[in-house]
Amino acid sequence: MRYMLLIYSKEQPGGTRETSERNYTGHLAVMQDAAGQGVFVAAEPLAPTASATTVRVENGKALITDGPFAETKEQLAGYYILDCKDLDEAIEWAARIPTACKGGEGCVEIRPLPGIPKRPEFESALASLQSRNG
Repeated sequence: MRYMLLIYSKEQPGGTRETSERNYTGHLAVMQDAAGQGVFVAAEPLAPTASATTVRVENGKALITDGPFAETKEQLAGYYILDCKDLDEAIEWAARIPTACKGGEGCVEIRPLPGIPKRPEFESALASLQSRNG
């Protein structure tokens, strides 16, 4: 089962070089270990929330807002996609993420990725998309 690990943390512009380096090397180690065990699919940080654009649709018209959809103490900072045997294994990986719930800040939300349901009317469209991204 594939799981998405959503990493939430406080944005800290101008953080120390040491903290940035520690986080970078910590994430790199988790990604390398996950790849070595054959569960790594993808991981990537997100740009700061100041670069976010939120789209809502009302009466068929897109309404655009700069910034994230909600004001929170912690922001979605990045993600991992791992192909784990079960939720327990995904939890073990989440606990290793260096920006996960350290010192009472930040957390990792785990969600299963069940895939797009197989429906006959979508099969050819999905096959076409997959072949283009091949």
